[in-house]
Amino acid sequence: MANQKRKPLSPHQDVYVRLRPSKIHGVGCFAICDIPAGTDPFKQSGGKMIWVSRRSLRGLPRELKKLYGDFCVRKGNKYGCPANFNQLDVSWYLNHSKKPNMVCRVEKGVYNFYAARDIRKGEEITIDYYKYND
Repeated sequence: MANQKRKPLSPHQDVYVRLRPSKIHGVGCFAICDIPAGTDPFKQSGGKMIWVSRRSLRGLPRELKKLYGDFCVRKGNKYGCPANFNQLDVSWYLNHSKKPNMVCRVEKGVYNFYAARDIRKGEEITIDYYKYND
């Protein structure tokens, strides 16, 4: 059995959310099925963030600077962002809530999100930005 090939992931495997217009702000992530507490609905997404200093953004066009404000994790004078903004996955569209249904844990430099409680199909997935932003 050691020579058996692993079946590749299907594009829909482990997909729990989709993007939709949000009543909170712009576009948000919404559960397309029930998500049990403790589940990472983004485990097939993204990768490690890179950190960019605020100073390095000086002189950039306004629209490029806006990407950092709209999508990045802020820690002191640095922004955590994808290696390239063209690589944004759905997890970058989490909106803020003071009563979020997701929690964030940094594990080996990677920001991972887990359902803080059971989430019902159709609910918007939210996070408290202040729990992982300075």
